[in-house]
Amino acid sequence: AVVSTQSTGEVRRKIKHDSRFSKLSEDDKEREAEFDRYVTDKLAQAKADFRTLLRETKCITHKSKEILRGANGDTHMREIKQFLKNDKRGLVLDDLQEDRDRILDDYLTELEKVGPPPPPTATKPLAKR
Repeated sequence: AVVSTQSTGEVRRKIKHDSRFSKLSEDDKEREAEFDRYVTDKLAQAKADFRTLLRETKCITHKSKEILRGANGDTHMREIKQFLKNDKRGLVLDDLQEDRDRILDDYLTELEKVGPPPPPTATKPLAKR
């Protein structure tokens, strides 16, 4: 498996005997550029998927940032991390812990600013005919 933190050289050594690798291009610089685009795209998708997972995580609310600052902060963070470990989208960024933590912190800050979600009974009034 190719890991997002591997260099082009490390990956090249792993896949140099794969026929798809030689069919891609004869030029090493072109292959390297294609690999860099691939890694960039995969990383962007992994980050987007992680953000989606955060939105789907019920234990993360507009109060989470405040809870993390309080006495029960460690417990709440363990609960969040345990939930994230149970989903593939939460594990994809394991090699990029700083990025994952920054995305989580940004999301918690955003939720705190926005405040509580509207009640489920709050709906738009029907248009009069």
